Amino acid sequence: MTPGGDGRDLRALPKAHLHLHFTGSMRPRTLLELAERRRMRLPRGLASSAALQVEPDARGWFRFQRHYDAARAVVDSETEMRRIVREAAEDDASEGSVRLELQVDPTSYAPFVGGITPALEIVLDEARAAERATGVSLGIIVAASRTRHPYDARTLARLAARHAGPVVGFGLSNDERRGDTEDFAPAFRIAREAGLASVPHGGELLGPRHVGQVLDHLAPDRLGHGVRAAEDPRLLDRIVAAGIALEVCPGSNAALGVYASPEEVPLRRLIDAGARIALSADDPLIFGSRLLDQYVTARSIGLDDAAIAHLAADSIRASRAGDAEKRSMLARVYGWLAAPPGSGSAPASPADGASAA
Repeated sequence: MTPGGDGRDLRALPKAHLHLHFTGSMRPRTLLELAERRRMRLPRGLASSAALQVEPDARGWFRFQRHYDAARAVVDSETEMRRIVREAAEDDASEGSVRLELQVDPTSYAPFVGGITPALEIVLDEARAAERATGVSLGIIVAASRTRHPYDARTLARLAARHAGPVVGFGLSNDERRGDTEDFAPAFRIAREAGLASVPHGGELLGPRHVGQVLDHLAPDRLGHGVRAAEDPRLLDRIVAAGIALEVCPGSNAALGVYASPEEVPLRRLIDAGARIALSADDPLIFGSRLLDQYVTARSIGLDDAAIAHLAADSIRASRAGDAEKRSMLARVYGWLAAPPGSGSAPASPADGASAA
C-alpha cells in the first residue's frame, strides 16, 4: 500500500512546498539534541515530540507561541541555522518536493550572527548549497511579524528587496489578531516594487472580513492559509478571479483548533470554487504533520489521483520557480499521473532532481 492508501505513491508525486516556517521545519530529534547540548528545558509536549492541539483562542495561541519560542531559542549560531536549512531541504526531497520556499524572519537570529543582514545571507548561502545537494529548488521568503512595529516590517522589506532573486517573496506572519493590516501596506509596496511575491498570512484564525482587509491592503499573490474565505462565496470568487493561490495547511488548521480535524478543512469547497491550492505543512515540528500528510488528507476526503495531481501542479504553478523549472516539474507530475498505480516509482535522486531543474 502506498502512502495514503491505495493508488499511486504520494511520496513520488512531484510537488512544491510553499508554506514552511524556518524554525517550524526543524526535525524533532535536532531540537532535542540542541536543547540537551544547551541544557535547555523544553515545554513538556515539545520535549516528547507530541503534536500540539489547542483551542483557537488567545490562550491556545499563547501555548503555540511558547512552543515555537522554545524551539527558536536553540538556534543560536550560524551552524544551527545552516543545519535547519539543509535538513528542511533533505526532508522535503524525501517526500517528493521539487520546490521549497522557506519562510524566515531574520530578526529572530540576528543577535547571534551580527545582524539581520548576516542572518539572511547565511540562510541564502546554505539554501544554494542545499539545492545543489538535494536537487530541491529553493527560494527564500522574508517574513515580518504582526507583533512588531510596521517600521520593522519596512526594514525587512528593504532587506528582502536588496536580495531579490534568491529571496522570492515577502510575508507577514504571527497572530492575525495583532496589529492593523493596513499599517503593513508600505512594507508590502516596497517588496512588490522589487518584484517579490506578496505572501501574507490571513484567513485562518480570523474570518472573511479579515481576508478582505488583507486583499485590499497587501495585494497578495498567495495567501497563507486563506481557508476561512470558504465562508463567503463572494470573497472566494474574488480570490479565484484574481488568481490568488491559497497555501492550505490542513494539519496546522486542525492543531490550532480552527477545524476539528484535517479532513474538516474545506479543501473540497475551495477546489470546487476554482481556487488554486498549494498544500503545505506550516510548522511540522510543532504540529507533527508534514507535507506528505497533507496529500494523505486530500486522498482521505475522496480526491482521486487526477485531482491530487492537479493540486501538486497548482502548487508548482503558484511557486516562484523559473519558467523552465516549472515546465520540467510539471512534466514530472504528468508522468506520475500517466504511470499505472503501483508502478513503484520513487522521488528523483538528488542528482536526477538537479539535472531536471
